[in-house]
Amino acid sequence: MDFVAEMKKKAVSFGKSLVLPEGTEERTVQAAAKIKAEGIAKTVILLGEESEVKKVAAEKNVNLNGIEIINPKTSQWQKEFGDEYFNLRKKKVDANGNPLMSNEKAHEEILDPMKFGAMMVHLGKADAMVSGALSSTADMLRAGLTIVKTAQGTKTASSCFVIDTHNPKWGHEGLLIFSDCAVVPDPDSDQLSDIAVQAASSCRTLLGVEPVVALLSFSTKGSGGKDSSVLKVQEALKKVQKKAPDLLIDGELQADAALIPEVTDKKAPNSPVRGKVNTIIFPNLNAGNIGYKLVQRLAQADAYGPVLQGFAKPISDLSRGCSVEDIVVTAAITLVQAGSN
Repeated sequence: MDFVAEMKKKAVSFGKSLVLPEGTEERTVQAAAKIKAEGIAKTVILLGEESEVKKVAAEKNVNLNGIEIINPKTSQWQKEFGDEYFNLRKKKVDANGNPLMSNEKAHEEILDPMKFGAMMVHLGKADAMVSGALSSTADMLRAGLTIVKTAQGTKTASSCFVIDTHNPKWGHEGLLIFSDCAVVPDPDSDQLSDIAVQAASSCRTLLGVEPVVALLSFSTKGSGGKDSSVLKVQEALKKVQKKAPDLLIDGELQADAALIPEVTDKKAPNSPVRGKVNTIIFPNLNAGNIGYKLVQRLAQADAYGPVLQGFAKPISDLSRGCSVEDIVVTAAITLVQAGSN
């Protein structure tokens, strides 16, 4: 399975709209033109002062035909967005009970392109948002959590990577979901159960198959004793089974017990995930981030992400070192999420 080609093909078929808040960033402008030219999004919107966006495009010899440019500071949606942002934030107070947000402040803050883009997605003016070529992950998550909000039934936002091992022995035609590798540093059992359910959904959306989930640990079925990190994973499994009783999942499992059938037979006999795992859940961000990078570098695998999950509507973060093609691929993935909602 050519993952990138499949994501682009699906995105084209869905015909969704995309907002790119960093409209004066050169890689973003170049990516916008490619996304439009390839039909990955039906509508592509760049945010920023029109003259500045066009200046960047001219410098990079980019054709902006068919691409919308919206300046938040002059947009017809200013008042609507400011009012909605105030409604979302007006109940927030400091330690002394004082409001953190005034109506005036809300109308000023919503002009920030990241927040404006998030509000476009929240209010249905765009189907998806991709940002982060200039902004930090923290800024992206803040906009997402305060405006787009988490999906119904979850309080956790997390991430996953699609790992392409190029070896059909693993996962689904060589593809696996790794989660969480970028957002929640040390999830408790509730958060870990949310991450598992979200990653399972990402598996369905992005790989097109039913998820088979392994909750990883240094312990397999109690071999690690009563260590708190082991108990956390065991508790998370129980919570997932209540939230998603039809989900095929097992834990806690060491990596080899999750992936190698012969080891599964010895360490976790009769495991329902034996030889079928395509979705791997790490116990914390140390394990997840280190794990995906080891596989990426040592196995020469491709790692696509981080793909944000758990939000009410699809938004995606970029690495500040991203290439133009990275933005295009991330856009395709995010638009597939939008089309699958």
